Amino acid sequence: MRALILRVLGRFRGDGGMTTAEYAVGTIAAVAFAAVLFKVVTSDGVQTALNGLIEKALR
Repeated sequence: MRALILRVLGRFRGDGGMTTAEYAVGTIAAVAFAAVLFKVVTSDGVQTALNGLIEKALR
């Protein structure tokens, strides 16, 4: 059992960080999420709700 645990832990010790491909995938995912968030925030319904919230706060 101990040998199995040491072998599994040994596999994780050699990982020095993300590779270039992993950075690329992470960057693409972040950009896609930002694009979706931008579309949601600039939609008519959200704009109306934000404007109403700001007007109510300023009164």
